[in-house]
Amino acid sequence: MSSAATPRTSSGPEAQALDAAALEDQKRAFLRLVSHELRTPLNSILGFSEILAAELYGPLGAPQYKEYAEIIRGSGKKLLRLINQVLEIGRLEGLRMDVRPEPLEPAIEDTVAGLREDFAARDVRVVVVGPSPLPMVAADPWGLRTVLAHLVRNAVMFSPDNGEVRLRVETQGRHVRISVEDDGPGVEPADLPRLMLPFEQGESALVRRGGGAGLGLTICELTCQAMGGRLQLTSKPGKGTVARVRLRLADPPVAEPAPTA
Repeated sequence: MSSAATPRTSSGPEAQALDAAALEDQKRAFLRLVSHELRTPLNSILGFSEILAAELYGPLGAPQYKEYAEIIRGSGKKLLRLINQVLEIGRLEGLRMDVRPEPLEPAIEDTVAGLREDFAARDVRVVVVGPSPLPMVAADPWGLRTVLAHLVRNAVMFSPDNGEVRLRVETQGRHVRISVEDDGPGVEPADLPRLMLPFEQGESALVRRGGGAGLGLTICELTCQAMGGRLQLTSKPGKGTVARVRLRLADPPVAEPAPTA
């Protein structure tokens, strides 16, 4: 009497790799779906709370209503920022960006201008140290500004009031190192690898000074890798933190041959 053969499933390394890849695809699809479902009502919350706060259709009555509308709008913006960051991590994993020669000077100027309110709120000044003119790097314009904005915002967040954030640019052979230095509380060196993981924060963040979910450094690291660079952190308790971005120096433009008579 013959018995039906029982199908065998492979459990070798190749099958495990396929299972992991399928799981990653499912995770990204889930994040895209959830983000869409969350963004739609959030846009309504942000839009209507802005209308209420501005009293476009007349006064609300008690002044507390306007204050509450501003709180709703601010909370909605924080939630939308978190959703965008989670999606950004999924998009950046394994991505390779098309880099091109990108001047550092306007990228730094854009970053500082975009964070002017953060500087003013803490009375923190930013100092750029480097050669003049600043070199050009091989980078994606959006990626470069994203990395700079996250790192400078972190430095401002953990700097003491009336403090200073130093943005130092150095050329090292065929590479450029951009260092963002602060004089904040710093962290233990053993904690630095953990800070590069999603949703992790340093010990000094327990005071919830700046809020957030701890995704900024992960986005910075993935963006640097996508541009062919790398991100490194150094810190000591009481000695501040230095974030160093290493990117390739942009190749000099190829001179066109002189026209022949």
